[in-house]
Amino acid sequence: MNEKHIEQVLEIEKQAQEVHEKAMKEAQQLPVQAEQDAQALIAKAIADAHEEAREMLAKVKSDGASSEAATDGKAENSKFETSAKTNFDKAVALVLERVIGKA
Repeated sequence: MNEKHIEQVLEIEKQAQEVHEKAMKEAQQLPVQAEQDAQALIAKAIADAHEEAREMLAKVKSDGASSEAATDGKAENSKFETSAKTNFDKAVALVLERVIGKA
């Protein structure tokens, strides 16, 4: 009977070790996945910013491109850049929360 208990304990320890190793592998992948997610968010934000800038330039050009419209476009672009930076900070915060397990 004693030998059977020892075998059960050894089997449980083996299973615990396997679970631990699996958890460690998953934990190692979290920063990698978070980095990939962050890069994807950054790429999307940049692409969106470029597309909106192109649209704004096209609108300014189609409206006659007066100096007043150009000034308004620059102000609008500045507002958009500020908004993009805010969204970028939020995206980074979201990724960091996921990495440290708060999300």
